[in-house]
Amino acid sequence: MRNVNAWAIHRDPTMWSDPTSFKPERFENWKSEAYTHMPFGMRRRACPGEGLAQRVMAVTLGSFIQCFEWEKVDGKDIDMAEKMHTMMCRVEPIEAMCRVRPHMVDLLS
Repeated sequence: MRNVNAWAIHRDPTMWSDPTSFKPERFENWKSEAYTHMPFGMRRRACPGEGLAQRVMAVTLGSFIQCFEWEKVDGKDIDMAEKMHTMMCRVEPIEAMCRVRPHMVDLLS
């Protein structure tokens, strides 16, 4: 059994232009490039909840955008510098304030 190095595949300069930059648009048409990225693993070790996770994340993000107004706390630009850990995350976490949109108050309470 071989292990798949998803980290290396996602940063392969022969497959991606500028492989170390965050460009989510690369994955918009991922069905046609099935083995160029593997966020949920492959084969026997693939995540059984991949389909559900992708649908739930889309609904959750849409709900956050629809139900809340978002503002930066300090008004400064967001630092998008990354650091490698178990997962890729920002060096400085984003701080944001949210306020329920007026027309959503009854729905959310």
